Amino acid sequence: MGEMQVPDKALWGASTQRAVLNFPISGRTMPAAFIRGLGLVKLAAARANEELGKLSPEKSRLIQQAAREIADGQHATHFPVDVFQTGSATSTNTNANEVIVSRAAQLAGAGGPALHANDDVNLGQSSNDVIPTALHVSVAQVMQANLAPALAGLAAALDAKADEFAGIVKIGRTHLMDATPLTLGQEFSGYAMQARKAGERVQRAIAVLGELAIGGTAVGTGLTAHPEFGARVCRILSAETGTLFREARNHFEAQAGRDDCVEVAGQLAAVAASLTKIANDIRLLGSGPRAGFAELRLPATQPGSSIMPGKVNPVMSEMLVQVGLYVHGLTHTVTSAGRDGQLELNATLPLMAYCLHESVHCLANGARVFAEKCVAGIEADDVRCRELMERSLMLVTALNPYLGYDVAASVAKEALASGKSLREVVLARGLMDAATLDRALEPFAMVRPDASAPVAAAPAEKAWTNEGGHL
Repeated sequence: MGEMQVPDKALWGASTQRAVLNFPISGRTMPAAFIRGLGLVKLAAARANEELGKLSPEKSRLIQQAAREIADGQHATHFPVDVFQTGSATSTNTNANEVIVSRAAQLAGAGGPALHANDDVNLGQSSNDVIPTALHVSVAQVMQANLAPALAGLAAALDAKADEFAGIVKIGRTHLMDATPLTLGQEFSGYAMQARKAGERVQRAIAVLGELAIGGTAVGTGLTAHPEFGARVCRILSAETGTLFREARNHFEAQAGRDDCVEVAGQLAAVAASLTKIANDIRLLGSGPRAGFAELRLPATQPGSSIMPGKVNPVMSEMLVQVGLYVHGLTHTVTSAGRDGQLELNATLPLMAYCLHESVHCLANGARVFAEKCVAGIEADDVRCRELMERSLMLVTALNPYLGYDVAASVAKEALASGKSLREVVLARGLMDAATLDRALEPFAMVRPDASAPVAAAPAEKAWTNEGGHL
């Protein structure tokens, strides 16, 4: 394809430089974590080829040392290829091969063995199995190292608040309307479980990524690779990372389809939905301070307005909601990319890698910052919680076992129309004595119902009506 000028200090070669010139698209290079994963794959491939007698120990040592440096995050500036490139990410695989050859030459010094980017570094490999392998390995690693701990930390912070707020009774809400009471601690325990389940989803996603395409070479047949090559690379990668990797059960599926990545995207979308729900609820419960729910006091982290003095906004919730929206867009892209692959290779690999890594990165940072700068500092307004709870007409639900649904409903309607309390209406109509009524309307009795509560006797005849639009 003719001569190509490469910067003097660059470790990459002509093929990489050509890709840089061909794809000046976004200015975004492949994710750093993906490049680190690619370094691990090249290290494992060299060691496996040495074990199989296909690569000399000296060449293997040099490739492994250079690849280790890449896996450790060195030489990141020597991977300049744009995300929007050839769909197999061949340019990035070639980039790695060239960087390893150049760095190995520096390590070997004069008189060292001459390495070839294709014959030695890419021995028994194709971009078509290396890149999917690096994608699985790298995403699994960042999920385990970054996202799982962040979600565990958020769950712990929410659990701590659930314990702290265990004695605060408040009104529940369904359809954004008053419902029966619960404790603020119970409400937060639900959020903590959402975060915990999000962590479980991450672990399931990591397990899905355990199947690797390595060993399939160009189209899945394994042409040019030793029959044991794929299994040995998986064993070495498992030892290097602490994550269990295994050779794909079917190499044709592992290269033609990206269903595993689509499944992981679905798990990440579910995590994003959970975090968004938690953030929105906390923002709503903290609305006010005087004209909203105001059941929570959120930490003030920065001024909220350039024109309204003293205004403080729920910025951490807003941050996490935006992360959720962004991740849903990214994961939808992964789903679309998985759908739009053709024949023996899905040609959207660089975009998938970018979207999955960006999703994990933003979710991990978002969850960690939200736990540290919002959840940890949340305070409850006990007085406000009790005020709203006592004003709610839905406490009438506790009277169902004593009065029956229809009579209890008439009490609620009268209380709403007259402005009286439920207690006043019940006593005025002589439906219950004061002591029994007070026990029935005790909030703590409602949040931990007693199975022995009385049951209202059914009327002899039931007249079905459609009053108020309800049977």
